[in-house]
Amino acid sequence: MRILFVLSFLFLLGSCKPDPKETQSKAEKTISLMAGNDTLIYPEEKYFKSIRQITFGGDNAEAYWNWDDTQMIFQSNNKGWGMNCDQMFLMNIEDNFKDTIPPMVSTGMGRTTCAYFLPDNKHFVYGSTHLANKECPEVPLRKNGNYVWPVYDSFDIFVSDLEGNITAQLTDEPGYDAEATVSPKGDKIVFTSTRSGDLELYTMNIDGTDVQQITNELGYDGGAFFSPDGTQLIFRASRPKTPEAIKKYKDLLAEGLVEPTEMELFICNADGSDLKQLTFLGNANWSPFFHPSGKKILFSSNFEAEKGFPFNLYFIDIDGKNLERVTHGETFDAFPVFSNDGKYLAFSSNRNNGGTRDTNLFIAEWQEASPESSKGSK
Repeated sequence: MRILFVLSFLFLLGSCKPDPKETQSKAEKTISLMAGNDTLIYPEEKYFKSIRQITFGGDNAEAYWNWDDTQMIFQSNNKGWGMNCDQMFLMNIEDNFKDTIPPMVSTGMGRTTCAYFLPDNKHFVYGSTHLANKECPEVPLRKNGNYVWPVYDSFDIFVSDLEGNITAQLTDEPGYDAEATVSPKGDKIVFTSTRSGDLELYTMNIDGTDVQQITNELGYDGGAFFSPDGTQLIFRASRPKTPEAIKKYKDLLAEGLVEPTEMELFICNADGSDLKQLTFLGNANWSPFFHPSGKKILFSSNFEAEKGFPFNLYFIDIDGKNLERVTHGETFDAFPVFSNDGKYLAFSSNRNNGGTRDTNLFIAEWQEASPESSKGSK
């Protein structure tokens, strides 16, 4: 699942109504949004014109924009906010939470993952385990000495309003249902489920009807996003091939676990046709997101790392060509998400965390820049 695994991985391996400020002018909003500290940009990061830190503690990730780019929803386990495991929080784009706590918009029960706005900007979908248990589920991190993710069979997908009230339950099949994202067309949701006995991608209408299986190859298919025109899907997957790897994958899955250390990116049409492997890099390639042009993918990878880290962001064309490194951090950059207008990039990073394990949210002002226009310093 697209959960907040990142710092554990690195170290194991080596009430919310619209804010009145939303009505400010576009120019005022841009100025307030990007008032930040450009020393957070490393010299080689030519695509970042400016950058602003949003959170300042805990693990914060998967920040997704609403449809008019005025708000974001994200997940956090910040103990300073009273969290024992991931819950969902709402922010206005000009906010930061150095000295304040954002409004929680999940139930506060169980564990949550992967929230995404619906087209009305008044509701969102997310995965939660709260129906099975109000307490946070245990988080196993190792199995036989190897790093693992839990795939809770208690996850289902819900619809909530922005005050945290659940208005619908979209899945009720036995097993894991989570990782939901919404098509820019506003008509479909893609998600990951174990209802077939394996971790596969499915689509459904935004009301939960017309469920269609998209992938059917053995391995963990997840973290899927639609292209800007809604015609394609990008996702990451494991593909065990040898008898030993297949047995290991199946045995772990039977225990509700997966090893996420070997994953590549795949691309297909929204109905699952024309499936192609996009990367052949080794290690973990994941959290892909389409560039606004629809011609490139921005993703996180540790393929250049020798001991599991660093993770950095990379570009690759949708035909698998022109691989390019975008960020140059020393530990972790991931979960990149472009705003709908393409002007900003939200992502999670360990930069500026004071040497802690904190993973914070950042918003960068995006520019299609030449190398000589890069800014900032370490």
